[in-house]
Amino acid sequence: MFIADTHSDTLYAIGVSNTPQQELMITPEKLRKGGVSLQTFALWTGKDGNRGDYEDIVRKELAARKVFEDAGIHQVDDPACAKDGENAYMLSVEGGEVFEKGLEAVDEFRNLGVRMTALVWNNENAIGYPAKSGEKKGLKAYGLNVVRKMQSCHMAVDTSHLNEAGFWDIFHHTNVPPLASHSCCMSLCHHFRNLTDEQIRAMIRDGGYIGINFYPAFLSENGTCDVDRVAEHIDYVCQMGGEHIVGFGSDFDGIETAPKNLTGADEVPNLLEALRRRGMPEDAITGIAGGNLLAYFSRI
Repeated sequence: MFIADTHSDTLYAIGVSNTPQQELMITPEKLRKGGVSLQTFALWTGKDGNRGDYEDIVRKELAARKVFEDAGIHQVDDPACAKDGENAYMLSVEGGEVFEKGLEAVDEFRNLGVRMTALVWNNENAIGYPAKSGEKKGLKAYGLNVVRKMQSCHMAVDTSHLNEAGFWDIFHHTNVPPLASHSCCMSLCHHFRNLTDEQIRAMIRDGGYIGINFYPAFLSENGTCDVDRVAEHIDYVCQMGGEHIVGFGSDFDGIETAPKNLTGADEVPNLLEALRRRGMPEDAITGIAGGNLLAYFSRI
């Protein structure tokens, strides 16, 4: 089965935090054991956003790819280039600060193989505002130009971390559906990082994509959960009619805790079994595991 994950912070953990191998949620061995065909590695700009040295952070993250390259896990430029039964990775960016110097930076990162970018993390930047701030204003004028530039070179616009007004600006002022690489459902857990039912319906209607986050704080209001709770968030989107636009966005190596029986890439098969326990048909599970992401990128 083709399995894809749309978000992890493993390159930051290796290249910047110097996390010991045994503490990583994603390693070459764990990707192989879990049968993960395509792992997305984020180039995170860091907790300080444009007040920090994000260029140096990104350089260190790019260098950290060597851990996977040396193990025979290579980068692909398109999800369709990854193969069931093999292991590959794709790059994303988390933090649009990398585009603040000019629209030509979008081309630079696209040429590095970046296929999706989260416009903000938890900091305001030249593009827009994070959900964490509570800001009600939408994308800035430059931000909308960045979005359109990304769409013109087939780079997915990632709304995870973006505030709701910015989210709606993408739908109201452009014609290419975004994705939310690592977000959950607000109706199941009231957290500012989660998607409202209205946002989920827009993703379903326009053919976007939602990667459900594995972070317990986004899954359950008491902050504790197991693999079945992740399956419940996935099923919630399916029950709304979104079985064709939902998948996995683990946030591995960017979260300090994980659901029971889903603590690393090697345990992703446990999530497939949890979906089966909920009575999901196998064709739906095949889509959720990775087929839906392939279809999304074919649409954009």
